[in-house]
Amino acid sequence: MAHPVDVHVGQKLRDIRTLRRYSQTDVAQRLGLSFQQIQKYEIGSNRIAASRLFELAQIFEVSPAYFFEGLYEDAKSAVSERDSGMEIVNALASIQDDKVKSRIVTFIEDVSGLTVARQG
Repeated sequence: MAHPVDVHVGQKLRDIRTLRRYSQTDVAQRLGLSFQQIQKYEIGSNRIAASRLFELAQIFEVSPAYFFEGLYEDAKSAVSERDSGMEIVNALASIQDDKVKSRIVTFIEDVSGLTVARQG
């Protein structure tokens, strides 16, 4: 059975990977791993070593502490916040027209004042 911390860290990995529009294969190739290993990290069945966590933080240009953010928050509020954000991500991912998708991302960036890292 997966440890709750490993599950949390894996969820944070999946969140940042999805938000940055990387596939599991993209991340795996950068780390020299299989995409199945990334899947195992994301569901928490395999623990992420500190050195690997550091590499992931460099890939996504976040602090290693990012993966632990929200760990001690009230579980119910953390889940509801993550779920609403992930609903948006999932809806965006389901759009087939890349031009429409890009326009929506640009709109979100304009409204939020943030820029999403895009693969080239």
